[in-house]
Amino acid sequence: MIHHFLKTSHFIPNEYHHSFFDIDFKALYDQGFRYIITDLDNTLISYEEHEPTDAIRAKFDELAAQGFGIVLLSNNHPERLDRFRATLGIGGFASAKKPLVRGIRRAMASFPEATKENTLLIGDQLMTDVWGGNRFQLHVVLVDPIKKKTEKWYTKYNRRIESRMLEKIKRNYPDRFAALGLDQRG
Repeated sequence: MIHHFLKTSHFIPNEYHHSFFDIDFKALYDQGFRYIITDLDNTLISYEEHEPTDAIRAKFDELAAQGFGIVLLSNNHPERLDRFRATLGIGGFASAKKPLVRGIRRAMASFPEATKENTLLIGDQLMTDVWGGNRFQLHVVLVDPIKKKTEKWYTKYNRRIESRMLEKIKRNYPDRFAALGLDQRG
């Protein structure tokens, strides 16, 4: 029901990829992006995982060597985020309350050189990550959730709204929907 009152264009990402590892970070760097704000749960790891995988560690090392600054931004509790970010040695903010922009503003402030033009936000949810990133006018990259079965009840509720919003995007912005490949969303 709530999807009827929301502006559809606010939920369209700039890019869509199946996973964090499918994103062409070199191309993004070449376009001038230098800072990455990324969600944690179901973007980088499933809810049942508590430590970064070797693949995530290697990717974050690669991104740092490439020149990216990275910060985690999660709606989850600090205890969950702290273990993950301490292992990786990066900053992060929990209880972000996305799609509100307060958390995004805090994440950007951790990099003095960060601007809306050189920062991107990566996440797996239209209703929190994409909407929040678009509200802050960032370049937003949507990825598929890693494991929906482990999601909390409120995320499952958001997924139902998300599926209706995807239908509205398909109906109202068919060219953009097709160009992004959102019909392949898992």
